[in-house]
Order: sequence, then structure tokens, then C-alpha cells
Amino acid sequence: MWGLRCWRNEASPNPLQRRGLKKSAAKVLSFGEDLGEAFPAYSLYLDCNKQKMLEQYDLHNLMVLDIETVPQYSSFADVPDHFQKLWDLKTQYQRKEETAEEFYERAGIWAEFGKIICISVGIFINGRNTGLRVKSFFSHDEKELLEKFAALLVSQPPSLILCAHNGKEFDFPYICRRMLINGVKIPSQLEISGKKPWEINHLDTMELWKFGDYKNYTSLALLTAIFNIPTPKDDIDGSMVGRVYWVENQLERIATYCQKDVVATAQLLRRYRGEELIPDESITLVGF
Repeated sequence: MWGLRCWRNEASPNPLQRRGLKKSAAKVLSFGEDLGEAFPAYSLYLDCNKQKMLEQYDLHNLMVLDIETVPQYSSFADVPDHFQKLWDLKTQYQRKEETAEEFYERAGIWAEFGKIICISVGIFINGRNTGLRVKSFFSHDEKELLEKFAALLVSQPPSLILCAHNGKEFDFPYICRRMLINGVKIPSQLEISGKKPWEINHLDTMELWKFGDYKNYTSLALLTAIFNIPTPKDDIDGSMVGRVYWVENQLERIATYCQKDVVATAQLLRRYRGEELIPDESITLVGF
């Protein structure tokens, strides 16, 4: 530690005290004290109160969302010939041993070959305790659904923060692409062209969990499990949505599943912030 002590003037006040900080705050561990003199930012870090993750965000200016998507056609045989060929080319590396027809059940993943059938949103509400209000937009008519969702965003301030799990890789770009295809104007909260990175008010709970590790993919189901977030037992999962929609024609059942993911994502945000979960009685599901 000689290199850090050699220029120290014992008669001079501690660097932290020179900055007008409390004397008690300057009494850090000797090792930290030495580092603090050489690297003032380190002392300031030691002095400040521990800040909660995401504390800089106002939850009441944040909307949690989730989407459910399906293939545009009920079967590969119904897909126009031209798009069958394009699908074959698009998925040739992902399919491995499967044929284009066998792989078509996953077409909902691609905005060019799928469509949105449900968007569920949740907002945090003020009260004695923080609550959550969840609403779903769902329809067989994708354009109608997107127009209603766009109208909701337009009614909100441009500074509204949108949050989803894997939202930056899936939900947000998927919604924008389908809006363009359907001729729906993209609301400012979703528009990213021409904006600087810090001007884009998007949060992604999966990206936050990566902490810079770009190889990491962690599902919402796994995160809710490790954070002890209770979730109702689902009668369907993401891989079943296409069948439930096209074969069983149960759109409301899919909307219910979508709402559960919104609640889970909102609760995960609370855990990230070191806060208590929102109790069930403070969660309102707006009727269909």
C-alpha cells in the first residue's frame, strides 16, 4: 500500500471530509480509506447508501406487457405457394431434419409469418399499497387489436416506459413489424428510429438478468421459480398457443395465460428492486 500512502498528508482532512461529507462516512475500513484517497470515486461509492436495482424508475410510469402469437394460417397447406417457398428458405437452417411443413407450427415466432392474437398490459397503481391493474386486447382481427393497443399508448405520456420479458428481442419489434404490415401507425413509445439509446424507454427483465452476459437466456418461468414468485398452474404453455387457437378456438383461454405472464413480469420487477410482492388482493384483472 506504499504507493497509495506515500503522498498522504496526515494533517490534511480526509478526502471525503474535504468534499463536505459526514465525518463518520469518512471512517471506512483502512483499505477502503487508502483506495478512497487514490480513487475518490471509490470513497463516494462506499459512502452512498445502497441503491436498489431499478430504483431510478417510477413504476407508476411503466407499463408491463406480453404478447401471444400464432401462425397466420391454420396449416401449412393453407399457406399460399409463394409464401410456402419463402418459409422454406427462411427456416432452412433452423429446421434441421424437419420439413418446412412440420416446422410450420412454430411460424408464430416470426413476424413475417405469424400474427398477434393477444396483447396483455399491466400498470402499477397508487394506493395504500402498490397494486397492479391488468387488461388484455385480443381478437381474431389483428388490425383491430393493434389499433386498440396503439390508441392506449397514444393516450399515455411519451415518457411511458414499456417493459417485457425478452421484450427487446421479441415483443417490441414484433408489435412494430405487425403494425407496419397492418398499416397502423407506430406510437412514439415503440418507435426507436432516430432515437439515441438512452432516449428509448424500454425495459427487458431478461436483459436485466443478463448483467452484460449476452450468451445467457433465462426464461420467465425459471426466474419466477428462483425468486419464489408464486404463479398459478397453467393449463397451457407457449408451445400450445397455436393449437389452442387454431384447433380448439379458445382465444379467451390464451388471453388468461397472457395475463399471467404480465403479472409474473411485474412481480419479477418488484423482486429486482428488492421490494415485496404485490398481494393477490391488490391485483385487478379487467374483465374480457
